[in-house]
Amino acid sequence: MRVRLEYGRDGLTVDLPDANVVKSLGYRPAEPLADPAAAVSRVLTAPTGTAPLAELARGRDNACIVVCDVTRPVPNEVLLRPALEILESSGIPRGRIKILVATGLHRPSTLDELVEMLGSWIVENYTVENHHGPNRDGHVYLGETPRGVPIWIDRRYVEADLKITVGLIEPHFMAGFSGGRKLICPGIAGLDTIRAWHSPQFLEHPNARNGCLAGNPVHEENTLIARRAGCDFIINTVIDDHRRILAVFAGDMEAALVEGVEFVRGVVTDTVPEPVDIVVTSSAGYPLDATYYQSIKGMVTALDIVKPGGTIILAAAVSEGVGSPEFRRLFDETPSLDVFMARIARDDYFVMDQWQLEELAKVRRKAKVKLVTDGLAAETVARLFVEPAASVEAAVEQCLAEYGADATIAVIPKGPYVLAQLG
Repeated sequence: MRVRLEYGRDGLTVDLPDANVVKSLGYRPAEPLADPAAAVSRVLTAPTGTAPLAELARGRDNACIVVCDVTRPVPNEVLLRPALEILESSGIPRGRIKILVATGLHRPSTLDELVEMLGSWIVENYTVENHHGPNRDGHVYLGETPRGVPIWIDRRYVEADLKITVGLIEPHFMAGFSGGRKLICPGIAGLDTIRAWHSPQFLEHPNARNGCLAGNPVHEENTLIARRAGCDFIINTVIDDHRRILAVFAGDMEAALVEGVEFVRGVVTDTVPEPVDIVVTSSAGYPLDATYYQSIKGMVTALDIVKPGGTIILAAAVSEGVGSPEFRRLFDETPSLDVFMARIARDDYFVMDQWQLEELAKVRRKAKVKLVTDGLAAETVARLFVEPAASVEAAVEQCLAEYGADATIAVIPKGPYVLAQLG
């Protein structure tokens, strides 16, 4: 069985033994929008749960529009052009419209990445700035949540007269689904907020997982934080496995997100009848597999369908290396994942990006991981609490030798864009 995995910019075709493959999980059939621009204009005029954007914009002095950074393949130009036209025609001058990139604690976007994300016309004609999470002076303190999370949000957003967020709704391994409130927290939140929101208090909860909103404290907490910061209007889209626009949802931050999530569930959910010995998956290709940090999401997406003691084979390009200096340092300082989990349970321990290693620890508690990548040397991979493999085929052969010739395999070519479940 030949399967094309999303890998880097070009993909990776692999050969798997037909007799062992139970299923290749993917998107359910859905027609892409014939005229995405027209669809965007319609939802801006008739949004969910709030007045049309033009009505909200009248009388406002300025606007701040929050967009995702390059790690999310949002079709920003299609979504933004009609919205920008409405803002200007409603009386907000172009020079008083700011586009703020929701980097969270990621590195700032480069000029080339901004053009890739937004299109050259928007970059050349509007003020586009990066959020800087560690810079406390650039944030406004909005109090503390009942669960004890301090709320620090980017000053440029808090002080804006009209607040808009633009994003993508897809499964998310901590918050259930991305989109909506997530552009604000963690997107434009300060370090102290993200540190508390990403603490074991929230991430170790059994409902802090892919596809789960009900009773998920990660979702509940950043929804509360986003409410406190304020959000006048969201524009969220859903894309298919070829990154074509399937639907657009706009309006009230919570109502439009709920509407979008229900649509997404129907498209991205796929099942196998029982857990399998081996899951072959990806991190959805560029930009999501550019770093090992981001690629961990591809491992997490297989958790629900792999047997305890089974193996996840992950193909990820990792073209930009392991991740931030802080994330790389974690591997230098951590002798084992058990030691790491004991450390993060202490109030006096914190390393930025530690939450991603915590997610890896969740994976490793259940399954082994073999990583296939061109981006890292095998000796480097061996230090990342996973096993290096020369190819997907070689990794499968090793697993069949371990689990037996009848071992079962499931494939998730699109990785974290698919909600893989038992059913």
